[in-house]
Amino acid sequence: MKKTSYIKSAKRTLDIESKAITKLSKNLDQNFSKLCDALLSCKGKIITIGVGKSGHIAQKISATLSSTGSPSYFIHATEALHGDIGIISNNDAILIFSHSGESKEILELIPSLQNIGCEIFSFTGQVKSSIAERTEINISTEVDKEACPLNLAPTSSTTAALALGDALAIALLESRKFSPEDFAKSHPGGELGKRLTLKVKDIMHKGKDFPKVSPQTLLSKALVEISNKGLGIVVVVDKNKLKGVFTDGDLRRTLESKTDIHETKISSVMTSKAKTINQSLLAKKAIEIMQKNQIYVLIAVDPKGIPVGVIRMHDLMQSGLV
Repeated sequence: MKKTSYIKSAKRTLDIESKAITKLSKNLDQNFSKLCDALLSCKGKIITIGVGKSGHIAQKISATLSSTGSPSYFIHATEALHGDIGIISNNDAILIFSHSGESKEILELIPSLQNIGCEIFSFTGQVKSSIAERTEINISTEVDKEACPLNLAPTSSTTAALALGDALAIALLESRKFSPEDFAKSHPGGELGKRLTLKVKDIMHKGKDFPKVSPQTLLSKALVEISNKGLGIVVVVDKNKLKGVFTDGDLRRTLESKTDIHETKISSVMTSKAKTINQSLLAKKAIEIMQKNQIYVLIAVDPKGIPVGVIRMHDLMQSGLV
């Protein structure tokens, strides 16, 4: 038996499916714009419905819509026929996914949806199908052939429906002027949520944990402050103004020069130029500044420029941002 070339098979599949998406793009017409306008004016939820593989696509698109500013809910057509239709109101918009356009369960469901009074739209592979004819706006997801060599397993058709659903979600996102801040509200967990919500002030060392001394402080006492706070740094502040910093690196250089720590003021051995960051900025900005300047610590300041805390690369690592 001749051995299958896996790479050749994969490339063939990808080529067929990419051509299917290209065809979709070329065939988009004003019906897509009308669908977007209708969904934007929807006062309720966008209910996606499907069965089989189309049901899986409908469920994924519902999740994408919800996470990008268009409240949505997926209902399996069979479950809708047995009670789940109760969640649908006349303020909702229905978006049906069906490659054949002849799904029995969906055709049985449509009269009930019409009785509720909600608008009904569809994505079908057959534009002259029963479902297409019974919905207000139909968008074609027709493909020339499936990637499956038997032309049976839904492959190109599901890819086309998925891509068009994503295109719909992004078109609505852009129309709603959906911002990163809006996105963060629906993605509070994990690394993504942290990058979009976690601010410098949330993880910086502040208050009694903020190591600071005045310029007149003797180096010996400044070292006690560094030791007590355990951050390897002390910030030199005079009348709420940042004057400099003294780090472990400065300490090594000072000791090498045999400076008398009991007679020397911190102002004479500190580093006067220190990088700062506004405490209200996202913590991910601190990462960018540190990496660009090859440093591991920043002084956090309030809107007036008053030093209020310290944030280290170690803190960012512990928060899960790095």
